[in-house]
Amino acid sequence: MRKVHIVHAHPEPRSFCTAMAHEARGRLMQQGAEVSFSDLYALDFDPVVRASDFSERANDDYLVYALEQRHALEHDIVAADIRREVDALLASDTLMLVFPLYWFSTPALIKGWIDRCFLSGALYGGKRIYGRGGMAGKRAVIGVTLGGREHMFGADGIHGELARGMLRHLLQGTLGYVGYEVLEPFFAWHVPYCSDAERAASLARWCDFVDGLDEQPTLTMPRLEDYDDVFRPLPQAASR
Repeated sequence: MRKVHIVHAHPEPRSFCTAMAHEARGRLMQQGAEVSFSDLYALDFDPVVRASDFSERANDDYLVYALEQRHALEHDIVAADIRREVDALLASDTLMLVFPLYWFSTPALIKGWIDRCFLSGALYGGKRIYGRGGMAGKRAVIGVTLGGREHMFGADGIHGELARGMLRHLLQGTLGYVGYEVLEPFFAWHVPYCSDAERAASLARWCDFVDGLDEQPTLTMPRLEDYDDVFRPLPQAASR
């Protein structure tokens, strides 16, 4: 049985973005998937990295957050709100993030959720990145709403590339980095300003996308086989 963890962040519970998240949850469950769901606003999730995330510290004098994450994981003292999310991530084979695009990036809640919940030692660490990351063998996908029109994005668009440009930090630098196979993202265009009919068409397109997750193409990530032990490119890789 497929296990999917959906993480959603939008401040308006009646938003189109929220409708996308709930529609995905319903459709996946109809397909027989086991779905966990985190609405970060409804959970009042704290996105801020703090020393108080750790009830005990490996180093009380100086905070290195990643090292304290490892210490908390090893001693089973991970904060409860983080533990909930980490358990869901480790139990699922698919991670789905549903959020609006803010300033060419993710909302603070999504970024903070990553900062606090992508635990060093569990999802990545040392040379456990990309194909050797803790999430290798799992997949991740994002569904994004935005105000811009489709023609504004892309190689010739005024704003430039989305997936391979402004969202590379998320798709490669976060999801791919910890080992996920990252699917091509879904974008719902011009959502706050388009007609009800256009929004209905976008939602129908999203439903088709969710129903066809197994057939969606994936983004290309770095191959560790092309690099040496300190991640310098091997000669044969550089010549390709």
